[in-house]
Amino acid sequence: MYNINKVREDFPILSRTVYGKPLVYLDNGATTQKPRIVVDSMVDEYYNVNANVHRGVHFLSQQATDLHEQSRETVRRFINAKSISEIIFTRGTTESVNLVATCFGEYLRCGRNTADGCPEIIISSVEHHSNLVPWQLMCERIGGKLRVIPMNDEGVLDLEAYRSLFNENTRLVAVAHVSNVLGTVNPVKDMVAMAHEHGVPVLVDGAQSTPHFAIDVQDIDCEFFAFSGHKIYGPTGIGVLYGKEEWLDKLPPYMGGGEMIKTVTFEKTTFNELPFKFEAGTPDFVATTGLARALDYVSDLGMDNIFAHEQELTRYAIQKMNEIEGMKIYGSVDVHDAVISFNVGEIHHLDLGTLLDRLGIAIRTGHHCAEPLMHRLGIQGTARASFGLYNTKEEIDVLCAGIERVRKMF
Repeated sequence: MYNINKVREDFPILSRTVYGKPLVYLDNGATTQKPRIVVDSMVDEYYNVNANVHRGVHFLSQQATDLHEQSRETVRRFINAKSISEIIFTRGTTESVNLVATCFGEYLRCGRNTADGCPEIIISSVEHHSNLVPWQLMCERIGGKLRVIPMNDEGVLDLEAYRSLFNENTRLVAVAHVSNVLGTVNPVKDMVAMAHEHGVPVLVDGAQSTPHFAIDVQDIDCEFFAFSGHKIYGPTGIGVLYGKEEWLDKLPPYMGGGEMIKTVTFEKTTFNELPFKFEAGTPDFVATTGLARALDYVSDLGMDNIFAHEQELTRYAIQKMNEIEGMKIYGSVDVHDAVISFNVGEIHHLDLGTLLDRLGIAIRTGHHCAEPLMHRLGIQGTARASFGLYNTKEEIDVLCAGIERVRKMF
């Protein structure tokens, strides 16, 4: 049984007030709050196990290394990767995507000959800037170009158009699992299968999917998968890149320095085995412990239970919000995943968010780092409410009452 009151007790920040009002935190798509178990585990490690990992023979270093590598195994198990060699720790989804874009671009550049055509990367209309700009930069470096999967007015990708984008120059597909604006769940397993028909690898941006439902990278069969710790109740500044071992072996290193080397002379450096080949320098070994505790926390609650709770919230919110005069919700109501972007009448989204904040309600406003998507929708931005495992229907009622109050002011 999903005990929402007990869950909320695990998050101290939910009991605070803002402007004298109880906090209603509905900005989980940007970052989630942290349960005590995550913060306590990090404090304990700083106070009792703080030593650099992999390099020391002394007790603290060995203990810290064990915790760090146990965290890697926790991540492997959580997303069902085959091996810990396929789990690369990064600073978050953005760095994970940049790592692949940089290394894949170098791999293409070094492997090309004059007979090769212009390499093409397929992305979608709904991408966050973090899964768009790195590929633009890569294309500028190697002379490639982007091809974009179109969507319909409800934010659903056109899979027939997607199929038609493949040609002999297609080198990779990079697609969001879930739109951070529309909440659309893209059929990534089908999209991966289509790409594999052409021998093309796929990167899936899992920043907005991993916190909300169970992920199985072997079932999806993607070559790369990225997610962030801070969006799944873990620390900021830590994230994960999953990569199939065969592809991680092919790619050159991302950065040079300690840990990613095997031998160094002034003439030549040889690189470490996976996953350390892509982890130059001292890792945030305390944050990896915090990430592991966060994954343990959601696993104990059950990802299926979390999904069911958030889906119930989302359906309830859509129903209640559609009762508000002038309400415009973007995206298909059939495939929303814990995020609702909306506008109300002629009220500017920034004004709406600012006034709701004075009522203790935290939402996001703006283009949500998805400007091309906003251009496609013909708007400058939206207000966005995004839900987490600790949100309640009562909070949605507060949100709707707040929106109604602001609407009447205008």
